[in-house]
Amino acid sequence: MTTCGKWPVGICSWSLQQDIEQIVGSLQELTLDHIHLAVGPALESDGQRYLDVIRAQTWTVSATMIGFDQEDYSTLESIKATGGIGPDEHWAQNRDIVCRAIDLTAELGVKYLAFHAGFIDHTQPALVKTFYERMKILADAAAEKQIMLLMETGQETAEELVQFLKEINHPALGVNFDPANMILYDKGDPIEALRTLGPWIKHLHVKDATRTQTPGAWGVEVPWGQGEVPHETFLNTLKEIDYAGTLAIEREAGDDRLGDIRLAVEALSRYTL
Repeated sequence: MTTCGKWPVGICSWSLQQDIEQIVGSLQELTLDHIHLAVGPALESDGQRYLDVIRAQTWTVSATMIGFDQEDYSTLESIKATGGIGPDEHWAQNRDIVCRAIDLTAELGVKYLAFHAGFIDHTQPALVKTFYERMKILADAAAEKQIMLLMETGQETAEELVQFLKEINHPALGVNFDPANMILYDKGDPIEALRTLGPWIKHLHVKDATRTQTPGAWGVEVPWGQGEVPHETFLNTLKEIDYAGTLAIEREAGDDRLGDIRLAVEALSRYTL
């Protein structure tokens, strides 16, 4: 097992853009045994094969992840319109997808299911009311299976997300913290956000980015340590907030994802508490 101080280092399975057998080989090559596992493939027609391979491993699945087919990440405006559980025309299907992912997460013996829930826009009361109602439905379903749903950061500021979490006050809701997303979406300083959201953070991604110079445009994802996430301060702040989970490396851009992930593993393994 590779560690960064006291934290196990893992990888997000979707980062590699590989089939499940190739992912097995990549984790062996990287000497990692923790994985943030996408469960979407398990809901497809050959999902049993996917699950059989996973169950044959000695991995620790630190969390699962589910996404939605209608999401369009081409621009910030497109993902705001199509992201998460917001679009009415996709709600019934997406509710069922999340509930099936909850069931799979429980079957795998994993505590956390992460996803991008969508944008919380408190300037639109009707949309916010619907968002709260839908999140409660999903959180109730997770609680029945003793699963915690983790909302990934980025779509709103840390303060806006805390407002939501305090108001809904549901024990089955927490946070998957992604420092790069705070930069990519231009939603604030990742270190300040880490401290603000600390009590709710159960899982996190190790990812880096540079902020856009064009308001309303995406930032740029870069390899860990090459962007605007101050990596040593980030890790030291994890100590401050008593984070006790996995450091799951996520890489969603670049032409050499495996190489970039390897560099992140090496950098994290050099960190000393």
